[in-house]
Amino acid sequence: MKDLRDIIKRPVITEHSADLMAEKKYTFEVEKRANKTEIKDAVELVFGVKVDRVNTMNLKGKFKRMGVHAGYRSDRKKAIVQLSEDSKDLDFFEG
Repeated sequence: MKDLRDIIKRPVITEHSADLMAEKKYTFEVEKRANKTEIKDAVELVFGVKVDRVNTMNLKGKFKRMGVHAGYRSDRKKAIVQLSEDSKDLDFFEG
């Protein structure tokens, strides 16, 4: 990974991830080849917060059909980032 800003693709906003935000846990879709240390460094650089823990999961693409054509969605990697108690909250819904 050359640039840490390329590691985080987008935040994942679901009902479950919104509930985790109350516990200072934020979910991101990240680069598939990124490891936990790179994800931690990228979140600290981009958002200016202190990260305690990073949990990752690899998600396989679902099988999909469009008429006679069949294929799979892309595989992806998701990271749940736990911020420290004294760090500020991340605001995804503002500006």
